[in-house]
Amino acid sequence: MTAEPERKFGVVVVGVGRAGSVRIRDLRNPHASSAFLNLIGFVSRRELGNIDEVQQISLEDALSSQEVEVAYICSESSSHEDYIRQFLNAGKHVLVEYPMTLSWAAAQDLWKLAEQKGKVLHEEHVELLMEEFAFLKKEVVGKDLLKGSLLFTASPLEEERFGFPAFSGISRLTWLVSLFGELSLVSATLEERKEDQYMKMSVCLETENKRPLTWIEEKGPGLKRNRHLSFHFKSGSLENMPNVGVNKNIFLKDQNIFVQKLLGQFSDKELAAEKGRILHCLWLAEEIQKHCSAQK
Repeated sequence: MTAEPERKFGVVVVGVGRAGSVRIRDLRNPHASSAFLNLIGFVSRRELGNIDEVQQISLEDALSSQEVEVAYICSESSSHEDYIRQFLNAGKHVLVEYPMTLSWAAAQDLWKLAEQKGKVLHEEHVELLMEEFAFLKKEVVGKDLLKGSLLFTASPLEEERFGFPAFSGISRLTWLVSLFGELSLVSATLEERKEDQYMKMSVCLETENKRPLTWIEEKGPGLKRNRHLSFHFKSGSLENMPNVGVNKNIFLKDQNIFVQKLLGQFSDKELAAEKGRILHCLWLAEEIQKHCSAQK
């Protein structure tokens, strides 16, 4: 991405919440990857007119415009599938915030559609670009895991908008799969007190070597956003995360990866490995949801 771009891809941002606002900021600032992109406008269900001189456009115009070649889908998770399908069918490349869908089958279907159309379909995973993950990756490499656990706490999320906890929390699952390889589901339970806006999902997973991993998502009023982890290896233990520095420009780093894909700079092998990991995590999330639903 060091060369001067021969052309710029016209971009529209769909959804202007936290992620969408960061995407607009990165697109407007002079970064290496932004030089290959031209922000045309944004789409929102709210009537906003413009944001920082960026014009609001209708979904219909975004889909039909020859100028728009790329869509950044930054809306609520429940709307991702429909937006991805519409933009791919309109012949646009798509970047979508995770999770790309709330169904494994839908994700497979959309990937087939992207391949048929010859378009890039990229699911953002900024959690893999964090300093904490880089630290963990170095810590676990070459070590023999005995057992591990990852607990995430946060304030409540609306399931109707963001999906079942295994989907809204898929970044934690992605950490575990990226660190320890493909996992199988042993058991999953969901404790809910809707009147208190409280929920706790407890999942028992297993590595290919039959090593146990526990993943817990706990959300409720007053719970601070935090990760607690514990990994035990034959050679020692890792308990909780040391302060490894501030995460800088992680959405921009993700955009850099996306632009490299647009420019054909990823090998088929790399793309297949990433797609396999994403689909495996979505499949696990759906299996967890099925397990929890069967117990109700």
